[in-house]
Amino acid sequence: MRKSNVALIAGLLALAAVLGSVALARTAGLGAAGRQASDAAVAAKTKQLAAYQAKLGKALAQKPPALPPLPQTSSVASPATAAPQQKVVYRRPPPIVVVKHIAHGDDGSESNGGGSDD
Repeated sequence: MRKSNVALIAGLLALAAVLGSVALARTAGLGAAGRQASDAAVAAKTKQLAAYQAKLGKALAQKPPALPPLPQTSSVASPATAAPQQKVVYRRPPPIVVVKHIAHGDDGSESNGGGSDD
């Protein structure tokens, strides 16, 4: 190999190592910034959920108002006088069996000598 080729390859390897180190440093910096943003988002969500939990606890402590009575109409049958529901019985159809006979040579119809390639 020529000395110029060796120098060129060594220079390219050095450049790749420098660029890889720079990329590694930038990636590590992005990870730290992402963790800080994530921590702030988690803290905000925790605060929001705590407020919502307090609101639900307060609503649970209150007794709901009484429901109004149901209107009585003559066209609608009451549940006590409604006809009983019919029982549904599912019966499967009989299975369909299809038999296809394939000759395997084990039914005695083959000759004893067999076939030859001659």
